[in-house]
Amino acid sequence: MSLQWTIKPFEALSVNELYDLLQLRSKIFVVEQNCVYLDIDGKDKIALHLFASFEGKIVAHARLFKPGISFDNASIGRVVVDADYRDRKWGNDLMREAIAAISNQFNETKITIGAQLYLKKFYESHGFVQLSEMYLEDDIPHIDMVRQ
Repeated sequence: MSLQWTIKPFEALSVNELYDLLQLRSKIFVVEQNCVYLDIDGKDKIALHLFASFEGKIVAHARLFKPGISFDNASIGRVVVDADYRDRKWGNDLMREAIAAISNQFNETKITIGAQLYLKKFYESHGFVQLSEMYLEDDIPHIDMVRQ
């Protein structure tokens, strides 16, 4: 069985989809990373939500933004794969889908991200290069990266 990809604006998400997306993000960004911060930052309403389902369960998610919302360029954020499925390397599929969706939905190819520092090599494998010095966001080391 393969991943089923969906992309929707906030208003088109079902109540169950929204719940599952927020639960997945909370499971990873708050519990797994032991980081108490407000994941629901007000940007979900203006993002396109890209997510993958496997056997009826949402297992991967990313938010996609037009230029001028998170960065001057289009951007990808809240990139997450359920820990129970990371051994399948679906993060690579998620990034390929997200990059393609930025191009298809926004007609943009230049993408900026705020990446957790430990994922630098992962994002480099998708064409991103470091743009900034390390900074702390919610006490987690981050760097800005860009894909031309």
